[in-house]
Amino acid sequence: MPNEEPLHAFRAAHQRGETVVDVREEVEYTAGHVPGAVSIPLHRLAAQLDRVPPGRVHVVCASGNRSKVAAEMLRRAGRDAVSVAGGTAAWHHAGGTLALGRYAA
Repeated sequence: MPNEEPLHAFRAAHQRGETVVDVREEVEYTAGHVPGAVSIPLHRLAAQLDRVPPGRVHVVCASGNRSKVAAEMLRRAGRDAVSVAGGTAAWHHAGGTLALGRYAA
């Protein structure tokens, strides 16, 4: 399984409704996140693995660095996880909308 997925593959997965976990800090998440993304900051992920829905997990952060760490952590826990190349910045730069606020909207 690849460690990082290209944005076009993530876009298709997002359209299918696959799970997105945003591992940025809450202040970053509330300022704008991929619609539907579940917020679990990287420093809390190990303790909150039970919050990650089953199935394939697409992990995003700001630019792709924290999400690589998080995806590896999830894979070590037996999950099917991949980091999204370029993160939320690439998503937005490519025309993806951002949701605002604390909740996965």
